[in-house]
Amino acid sequence: MAIAKTSVLVLDCAEPAALADFYAQFLGGEVRIGSSPDYIEVVESDKVHLAIRRDRGAAPPSWPRPDDSQQAHLHFLVPQDNMDEAEREAVSLGARPLQTRENRGPYDARRYSDPAGHPFVLAASEGHALGQAN
Repeated sequence: MAIAKTSVLVLDCAEPAALADFYAQFLGGEVRIGSSPDYIEVVESDKVHLAIRRDRGAAPPSWPRPDDSQQAHLHFLVPQDNMDEAEREAVSLGARPLQTRENRGPYDARRYSDPAGHPFVLAASEGHALGQAN
């Protein structure tokens, strides 16, 4: 019998409290600090569970990186009619655009970096099925 598990995506950065605050505000989640301030979780009901871990030597990933491949990025599905609002919210919280081309319509996908430099995508949910490659 399999033991119940929860998956958590862990992002490394130099300042975990600030990055956890960014994601908690952006996702409408809650910051949970355990026994160590070097590992902070962001939980938004049953939809999202992230952890932010302090790595004093963390270097932000770059996108696109021509010399090697990106290892991972966050992909947030947003209702198509709310893409502009989600973009304004992300930028107002400190996200930086990586690709400013707007696709519009059901295949709209907009790329940003969070305040620590991790890439993420806002994608129109009507145009991107869960698990579909970007």
